[in-house]
Amino acid sequence: MALDEMVDGKGGLRPHWRSLLGVLTGLGRPTLVERAQRLERIATEEGVSNLLPGAPPDPWRFDPIPVLLPQNDFARLTTGLIQRAQLLNVILGDLYGPQNLLAEGLLPPALAFGNPGFLRPCCAPAGQPRSGSMQFYAADLVRDPNGEWRVLTDRAGWPNGLAHALENRRRLGRILPELFASHLLCPLEHFAELWQDALQRLVPPADGDPGGVALLTPGHADSDWFGHVLLARELNCALVECGDLTVRGGRLFLKTLRGLQPIGVLLRGEHGNRIDPLELSPDAGGVPGLLEAARDGGVRIVNYPGSSLVEAPALAAFLPALARHMLGEELALPGVETHWLDDLAPNGPAAREAVLRNPDAWLVRPAFDANAPPATFATLPPQARAGLLARIAAAPGKYVARTPITPSAAPCLDNGQLVPKSLLVRVFLAYADGAWHAMQGGLGCAMPDGAAAWPVAAPGVAKDVWVLAEDPLDITGPPAHRVAALTIRRTAGDLPSRAADNFFWLGRYLERLEAAARLLRAALTRLARPSPAPHELAELQVLTGCLTQAGVLNAETITGLGLSRLSEALLRAAAPWGAIHAMVGRVSRMTGLLRDRVTGEMHAVMVRGLRELEDALEQIHPREDGKAVDAAASAMSQVLVFAATVAGLAAENMVRGGGRLFLDLGRRVERAQAAADELACALELPGADVQPALVEHGLRLALELRDSVITYRSRYSGVLQPAPALDLMLADPGNPRGVAFQLATAATLLNEIAGTQDATLAGIATSLQQSADAIVRGVEEATDQGRAATLLPPRLRDLRDAVADLSDRISRRYFALLPTARSVGIEGEAPALLGAA
Repeated sequence: MALDEMVDGKGGLRPHWRSLLGVLTGLGRPTLVERAQRLERIATEEGVSNLLPGAPPDPWRFDPIPVLLPQNDFARLTTGLIQRAQLLNVILGDLYGPQNLLAEGLLPPALAFGNPGFLRPCCAPAGQPRSGSMQFYAADLVRDPNGEWRVLTDRAGWPNGLAHALENRRRLGRILPELFASHLLCPLEHFAELWQDALQRLVPPADGDPGGVALLTPGHADSDWFGHVLLARELNCALVECGDLTVRGGRLFLKTLRGLQPIGVLLRGEHGNRIDPLELSPDAGGVPGLLEAARDGGVRIVNYPGSSLVEAPALAAFLPALARHMLGEELALPGVETHWLDDLAPNGPAAREAVLRNPDAWLVRPAFDANAPPATFATLPPQARAGLLARIAAAPGKYVARTPITPSAAPCLDNGQLVPKSLLVRVFLAYADGAWHAMQGGLGCAMPDGAAAWPVAAPGVAKDVWVLAEDPLDITGPPAHRVAALTIRRTAGDLPSRAADNFFWLGRYLERLEAAARLLRAALTRLARPSPAPHELAELQVLTGCLTQAGVLNAETITGLGLSRLSEALLRAAAPWGAIHAMVGRVSRMTGLLRDRVTGEMHAVMVRGLRELEDALEQIHPREDGKAVDAAASAMSQVLVFAATVAGLAAENMVRGGGRLFLDLGRRVERAQAAADELACALELPGADVQPALVEHGLRLALELRDSVITYRSRYSGVLQPAPALDLMLADPGNPRGVAFQLATAATLLNEIAGTQDATLAGIATSLQQSADAIVRGVEEATDQGRAATLLPPRLRDLRDAVADLSDRISRRYFALLPTARSVGIEGEAPALLGAA
């Protein structure tokens, strides 16, 4: 029978749970349910996996009921975990160093050399012992029916979940502050501060800038991405991908737009066998030369590649004997009884016979994969059961057998009721100041109903783990750590090329979405009128052409359509899974990619706005013409509000550095192209080439699309003439919707980004602004301004194409990674990166 964490088995509450249950009872079921729903909303808004339209919801939920552990109980648990961390570190030092354990027969060679986690290039040179492979360690724990904690899995490669534990504590404090008011807790933040200080002390000494700390992540597509984003923020370090890094002169550098920035410590969130294609997996990307730089002391990698070797379930069978041999101690915190079924293992043949004779009494899992869920024979179909038994008999060394264990149960909120669920706890340790330190808390996981083993494929429910302090004096923070004074920097180019590229395209996609919404709203407004006037029909034709050029409509499918069919086509473009929805998806994807580069407030506002846009698009049903037109027009207005909100947040919340500069640059480039193209379409109003007087209707439409009608009316008392209208939309640098403003701003941004290095791109933007001004001057000086205006579309499209060419030049200069553009030597030092990363 499972031990209950809250109830003592005699019908009474355990003492340390009484206060918490009293608070929960006082809140009442409706309040608890409402708070739990708020927790889920926060997780949805702040998470990354939920961001993309149509993506499945995040499978992990956060339960508002914490797990309570008395401080003295946790202290005993910590003592055992520190011993295991020391033992595993010594084992790693030996297996990657002198390998005495293999030579003395204490470990069979197959346990190392047959383990995929063993990376030969990480071995120390002959005669040089290895030590300090682990600076960070975690363990998955369960409490058995006797009340004893046992280790299910050691996490020595990259122990995920630390940032989630810290974030869960903050979320719970925001939503249920009443729980914290009645308890004295050991804080979690001190652990992050202590580890951050320890990482800074690991930075190798170097001439000049010794470098900072960075966390290496596989990228946005990885399931651990959100945890990496959170952890990078907790540790105040850069979040980088392999493509952002380079090794030069035996040191590791972050490639930025302005040059190379040294990195002294690299937290390895990437698999160990994927970090260096020269010595490990050649097809897995990585950073060429990274292992050699680490061996030479140019960078410290935490945890060192290959440390996941000791996570192998097969090693658990040897740990008690190894503790006695290497530490002279009994293993204080035992694992779950595990037997490697190989002939070379202690009790291996006998355990194998026991498994084959009575398989239902055992859980079987791969010998070298700590993340593979165990197989429960009792639940396997007959054919799968027979197949697994045959594989065990043929290759027993590939499997371990574990005795089933019934984990303790902790209360979880389920439909307003406290329901007991099986509990697993992950505890984290870091090495600092010559000793191991445990975080005073952890990440709990309530296992799914019916889960007989861990790890399980089905998702669990995350829980906050509280360590209850017995005395306020027991709560102490980490010691202060003095660091060298930093040089003040105000550069705009200290940004990886990948991030700059993402900001640039976020700006372009935002502007593209806004322009499409403005065009679509204008077209729907005209279609909604009972009897459109002839000039409105002509304007509708222009708008249709603009929407086709913008990729919202397909020219082949709308040719020859009547008004009702055209209305249906416009509504389909706005409806779910139409062109507007696709544009929202592109903005969503870029927002996710930049999760680590924007503030939490800005990200939350953008995610909330995107979800509201999706909800608004869901209300559009193309076949319900009357309601659908109103719903579509309302949704397009909501798009414009969203775009304005993001622009305001960027202007007020983002430092005028690399990220904001490229975001703004992307918007300016896209808006300049759209403005020139829309004006060209407007001046091609049907019949304008024969009756230049119709040009006024085209200009009026163009002013509407550029949101410049009021400005023009106030300047010219409503008298519409080509030259003044074109000046406002093309040549006036004070009109934020006009072409000149975009090009002038782009020139300023490009100068800020390039600094003193190269003004070529800024010069191109300035020359394009002069071209726009020349177009207006030509119309102003013409005898017949209307006729002159009708001749402008080719020149305007040339201007649009020139802006597109400028965009391509920006991409080649900063994003394309061309070897000829990215590096030059500087006085024998590591070459500076000029082009990109």
